[in-house]
Amino acid sequence: MIQALVVHEVPSDGKHKRVAKFEEVEESFLSDEGTVVDVAYSGINYKDALALTGRPGVVKKTPLVAGIDLVGTISSSGDDRFSPGDWIVLNGAGQSETRHGGLASRAHIDPALAISLPERMTPARAAAIGTAGYTAALSVARLASEGVTPEDGPVLVTGATGGVGSIAILLLARAGYDVAALTGRADELGDYLHRLGATSLVARSDLSEAGKPLQSARWAGVVDAVGGTVLANAVAQTVPGGIVTACGLAGSPDLPTTVLPFILRGVTLAGIDSVWASLEAREEAWAILARDLDGDVLDSLTEEVPLEGAIAASGRLLAGETHGRIRVNVSGG
Repeated sequence: MIQALVVHEVPSDGKHKRVAKFEEVEESFLSDEGTVVDVAYSGINYKDALALTGRPGVVKKTPLVAGIDLVGTISSSGDDRFSPGDWIVLNGAGQSETRHGGLASRAHIDPALAISLPERMTPARAAAIGTAGYTAALSVARLASEGVTPEDGPVLVTGATGGVGSIAILLLARAGYDVAALTGRADELGDYLHRLGATSLVARSDLSEAGKPLQSARWAGVVDAVGGTVLANAVAQTVPGGIVTACGLAGSPDLPTTVLPFILRGVTLAGIDSVWASLEAREEAWAILARDLDGDVLDSLTEEVPLEGAIAASGRLLAGETHGRIRVNVSGG
C-alpha cells in the first residue's frame, strides 16, 4: 500500500467540489509507466496549495495524487539515463494536473523530463527548492540570456516573500544585481528580505492600483510571480530594452496594460513555462541553483511538514501566513 494525498471530486449541495484526502492506495492506482520512484520529498508550491485546498484550475482529472514536485530514488528504470538507486528530481511535467504527482510514497513517472540530483546538493535541499526555486532560476537565466546585466540597473522581484521571489532574490543578489523586493509585509519581513540580498523594498500598494501605461522607467529587469495590475505597472516602469519575466499568477491571470511599453520602449515580456520546460533548460536552471544558492540560507527559509500535514500547510500558504519554502517529508526519514 502507498500513502498519498489524493484529490477527489465529491458531490456537495447538488454540485461537485474537490477534496484532498490523506489515504492509502494500492500501487495499481498509479499509472503503468516503466520508471518507478520511491519518493523521499515533495513540496508545497502555490499550485499545490490550490490543489490541496480544493481550488479549481490545477487538477484536470480525478482522482489524482497531488504534488507537482518529487525527489526520490529510482526503484526500477525505463530510461537508460537512470539506474535503480539513482536520486532524481522531477518538477511539473503534468504532475498533479493530468498525471499522478509526488505527494505519495511511490510514483510511476515518465522520466523524459527528470534530471539527476545535482552534485553538491542534498535531496532535502532539492525538495526545498522545488518548482518555486527552479522557476526562479529559469527566470534569472532568461534575464541573463536576454543581456540584462547588473550594470543596467535594478531588477524588481514581485511576490518577494514567496517561494519564487525569495529564491530569485538570493540568485540575483549572488550574481551582483541590485534587487528591489516588492512586498506588502515590509514591517514584518523587511529584515528577512534584506538578509536574502534585497537592496531596497517597494510597497506592494505602489503597484497594486491601475496606473498609466508608461511610467517613470526604473527597472532593467523584472521577475514577476503575481500577474494582474502589479505586472502591468512593472511593465510600465521597465527601462527601454528591459526584460520582464512572467512566471506566476498569485495575484491575477489578467494583464491590464497596452502595447505602449512594447512599441515605445522595446520592453520584452518573457513567459516562463516551468511545467514543460525542455530537459536542457531544466539542467541549466538546476546547475545555477547548485552553483549559486547558499544551502544554509535555503535551510533558514524552509519549513518541513510531514505528508499528512501538507493540507493544513497549504491553507496557511494561501492565507499569507507563510514565507519562503515548505518541504514535505514524504518518507518520514
